[in-house]
Amino acid sequence: MAKQENPLTGEALIKEVCRRIRVARSYWDAHNNAACRGERDRALALYNTLTKEQKDEIPQQLRVWLRYRSEKYFGAHRTPPKSKRKSKH
Repeated sequence: MAKQENPLTGEALIKEVCRRIRVARSYWDAHNNAACRGERDRALALYNTLTKEQKDEIPQQLRVWLRYRSEKYFGAHRTPPKSKRKSKH
């Protein structure tokens, strides 16, 4: 994915964070954990650039999922994903 020339600001940044959280949740609901993890990381990186007032504009349901529920499953304390290579028996 190409980097944007102009970083998002204001309302566009808030909308992008919400969009990414919703995409991550849809991957979560589809049991696509690898895609969910990547999208969640992108959403969290953008979320951490927001001011307190901007964070308050994001719906609480999305904030809770991003910060707490998904942390339970994707946090640093969890075992990292395994390689896709099959082991030989």
